Amino acid sequence: MAKYLLLKHYRGAPTPVNDVPMDRWTPEEVTAHVRYMEDFAARLEGTGEFVDGQALSPEGTWVRYDGEGRPPVTDGPFAETKDLIAGWMVIDVDTHERALELAGELSAAPGAGGKPIHEWLEVRPFLGAAPTITE
Repeated sequence: MAKYLLLKHYRGAPTPVNDVPMDRWTPEEVTAHVRYMEDFAARLEGTGEFVDGQALSPEGTWVRYDGEGRPPVTDGPFAETKDLIAGWMVIDVDTHERALELAGELSAAPGAGGKPIHEWLEVRPFLGAAPTITE
């Protein structure tokens, strides 16, 4: 088994596929999206592939070290909104292909109008644990 991080960004979907920002969804559409994510995680808990996951707020602060005895420097965020992380899920799967399969399924979460959002997800293997790529 190898662990992968599935990163959801605020980048959204490729245009013109259901690229309506979440802040313009109805409460029912947000609820349906969250339910899809929860159902997906519950199904992976049943197969032993779910490790953890969390949604994140778009607000945040950038912090960096500013030298010995000095307080950390805080500012930002300066990143483009599309580059901010909206949430993450950690999975533990047998193969790289399975990680890609699950990310593709997660990308089909509903958005505006209840249609799949086709959002981009970043799939990253954990460092130090060689991914099992069987291409």
